[in-house]
Amino acid sequence: MNYFLTGGTGFIGRFLVEKLLARGGTVHVLVREQSQDKLDKLRERWGADETQVKAVIGDLTSKNLGIDAKTLKALKGKIDHFFHLAAVYDMGADEEAQQATNIEGTRASVSAAEAMGAKHFHHVSSIAAAGLFKGIFREDMFEEAEKLDHPYLRTKHESEKVVREECKVPFRIYRPGMVIGHSSTGEMDKVDGPYYFFKMIQKIRHALPQWVPTIGVEGGRLNIVPVDFVVNAMDHIAHLEGEDGKCFHLVDSDPYKVGEILNIFSEAGHAPKMGMRIDSRMFGFIPPFIRQSLKNLPPVKRLTSAILDDMGIPPSVMSFINYPTRFDARETERVLKGTGIEVPRLPDYAPVIWDYWERNLDPDLFKDRTLKGTVEGRVCVVTGATSGIGLATAQKLADAGAILVIGARKLERLKEVTAELESRGASVHAYPCDFSDMDACDEFVKTVLDNHGHVDVLVNNAGRSIRRSLDLSFDRFHDFERTMQLNYFGSVRLIMGFAPKMLENRRGHVVNISSIGVLTNAPRFSAYVASKSALDAFSRCAAAEWSDRNVTFTTINMPLVKTPMIAPTKIYDSVPTLTPDEAAGMVADAIVYRPKRIATRLGIFAQVLHALAPKMGEIVMNTGYRMFPDSPAAAGSRSGEKPKVSTEQVAFAAIMRGIYW
Repeated sequence: MNYFLTGGTGFIGRFLVEKLLARGGTVHVLVREQSQDKLDKLRERWGADETQVKAVIGDLTSKNLGIDAKTLKALKGKIDHFFHLAAVYDMGADEEAQQATNIEGTRASVSAAEAMGAKHFHHVSSIAAAGLFKGIFREDMFEEAEKLDHPYLRTKHESEKVVREECKVPFRIYRPGMVIGHSSTGEMDKVDGPYYFFKMIQKIRHALPQWVPTIGVEGGRLNIVPVDFVVNAMDHIAHLEGEDGKCFHLVDSDPYKVGEILNIFSEAGHAPKMGMRIDSRMFGFIPPFIRQSLKNLPPVKRLTSAILDDMGIPPSVMSFINYPTRFDARETERVLKGTGIEVPRLPDYAPVIWDYWERNLDPDLFKDRTLKGTVEGRVCVVTGATSGIGLATAQKLADAGAILVIGARKLERLKEVTAELESRGASVHAYPCDFSDMDACDEFVKTVLDNHGHVDVLVNNAGRSIRRSLDLSFDRFHDFERTMQLNYFGSVRLIMGFAPKMLENRRGHVVNISSIGVLTNAPRFSAYVASKSALDAFSRCAAAEWSDRNVTFTTINMPLVKTPMIAPTKIYDSVPTLTPDEAAGMVADAIVYRPKRIATRLGIFAQVLHALAPKMGEIVMNTGYRMFPDSPAAAGSRSGEKPKVSTEQVAFAAIMRGIYW
């Protein structure tokens, strides 16, 4: 038995070739000149040599598939079954590509099959050929298809029409449902169909415990089938006698609704399931023109686009949420009866589908999420870079290949740090600056822009912290002025200096080192927390203005870090703190992932508690305030004696890890 396949190296094709080889057949596969290496690798997978799987050089969109006359002559009269599988199976593909491949490719395949004198022509169509027909679409229906506006639906319908009207070779048509991975191995070659929602499920899993119920949509029924069922059914039907001229629906006769499918894969991915699903048809009472007007509102369009882009979901996919078509498959059921070929139930094989996606197809696997991939060759500015968090951050950026600009007050220390960083092979540019001096900030900005042209990443790390009760601050208003001058005004001065070039280039990222105290409303740190809160508020406002210009902000509500800044408070020597390197890791994550905020779970919990039960949060913080005394320095004493720490204080600090007291 001799076979010819278009799309033989594609997803469905590679499984079908394996089945045909098992029948002892010789398989001719259409390949482009540059794709022969791919076929060689598949031969190894199939355990076949060049006498069993023969390459036929050609092109799908050329006349007679671009096969030369000599090869066509050699194949004439020898092909028992011609399988046309090649097509664009992608909802997000452009219309021109779908037109050329799906329609003209089918026309070229029909003419090539006739030129070869093939005995049977097998066209792999799709349930998409029915369009968005409302109701039950039978296997003997074709012209009844409706709502073919989407290019994929239209081209699949038109390509099937080419076969029905132009093919002189006895043909059979197969309409698979949405084909997903192998039900035993999960193998799949690309993200499509239900896979588009896997990233959303994964993000929900990362955000919420599995036991937390969520709310979602019910939607229409999506007909999902695994590739092994499609191939097994096609292989069996193709070799039956007397079935020419018929169409076969390779579908699930009892498909699941969208909400059920999402819950099945949520369970497979250990994510929360939708405890309540809203049937979106209930919104049908709203007049269409009102629904369309709401969808076209600029904020709604931008928000929808941002969410879909973040999830990797093509906008066109959303039109299939309320898929209206059911498929009758009585002809397929008739010819498969007694063969054992049937569609497995989705819950039975969903875990292997999910597992294969997460290990092999998750888009995040193919993104360069390294610091080096993010900052190499880019200008990164770090203030306060000669000690603590700033130094540890500078070291990471230096190792990652950034063009590193560092600033600090003390010139000698700057020189030492520069020498150390350059010894690691870094490109370092050091400029002394007192960031509490606005004129010095302006000079720093001018120097950096003159020398480097622009800034890609600004890390506002330089800061001043003061730990002193308000009771001891009534005559120290300058504490509030000093913290605001450096932590707020200095940072804003740099942002306003570097932002114009960032906006012009439509690229820039600002990382502000804030404090967990902003979330917990830490006692004794009113001056420090107020200055950091001001910077947080400014950044939120700026981010809202520049959201559409690719200039972004990340606020890091940093927990307690063992740096020179906290050294005067001796009690901190006895409580849990982060190391500067751990804190720099948070900065690196901010630069790579660009989240709006990075905070510990305890910090976020404190913010939520303050919003929902402010009095309770106040009592907790007051308890800590009374438990930990002011330092001798804050009280005006020069005593450097390390205070004794009680077991109660250690236990409280361990529970409230990272919070300032």
